[in-house]
Amino acid sequence: MRAVFRLPAAFVIAAMFGLAAPSGSSAQRADDPSVINPDAAPPGSMPELPMPDMPMPPDPGDQGPMVRPAPDADPDVPPEAFGGPLEDGDAADALSPEGDPSSTDLAEPAERAPETLDNLFSDLKKAGDEREARRTARKIQKRWQESGSATVDLLMLRATQAMGHKQPDIVLDLLDQAIILEPDFAEAWNRRATAHFASGAFGKSIADIEQTLAREPRHWGALMGLALILERTGNDEKALEVYREVLDVYPALQSAQDAVGRLAEKLTGPAI
Repeated sequence: MRAVFRLPAAFVIAAMFGLAAPSGSSAQRADDPSVINPDAAPPGSMPELPMPDMPMPPDPGDQGPMVRPAPDADPDVPPEAFGGPLEDGDAADALSPEGDPSSTDLAEPAERAPETLDNLFSDLKKAGDEREARRTARKIQKRWQESGSATVDLLMLRATQAMGHKQPDIVLDLLDQAIILEPDFAEAWNRRATAHFASGAFGKSIADIEQTLAREPRHWGALMGLALILERTGNDEKALEVYREVLDVYPALQSAQDAVGRLAEKLTGPAI
């Protein structure tokens, strides 16, 4: 399945369940006085954010239960749906070639290939074991979180805090502003897709997944989220296609492997 399928699927499912996709107004409210102007603050300073009139988490340093909260509490939701939580920073850094005393990479840093996203995705496909794949996947996730804007990064952090503390209105308000400021930032669309999924707004979630994939077609978290929605709405064949596309990007992802096996058996019967 390729991008040709995704866009029609979004509107087909939205129509099936009477869920209207977002009109796009949130990404077009550039004249809204509440929108942050990233150039208004002095150079080198962090602009003050206009926050909604709702209580924020009590501790600004508290990110809630995890770095990126799971879309809901359903145990059937794969942890990688919409990206999933990142590993603990210290533990993950210990797995890096620079910090791993068992690493056999003797090349000098200048001799190593630059870790572009394309190179990282190539490494992800060639990973020899699950541990190596997770290490590479975490590097990609960290790249996905780099918006290039200190203001947007702060909005994303506060949205994550609010999501962890189950404040959906604040989450959506903050992500709306992030998308207005950086409409090409795929992770902001993915986070908003996560928030809509958590509230049961599958049509809106699919629309934001489409926006995510338009900017980063290899976003396995968004693909997992799309496949999960398709499966939950009875579109098993299309869900199976999307799970297989996930494995094209991230072959070692166990939850996608399990989903492919489960749906293939459901659709064709157990192998004899």
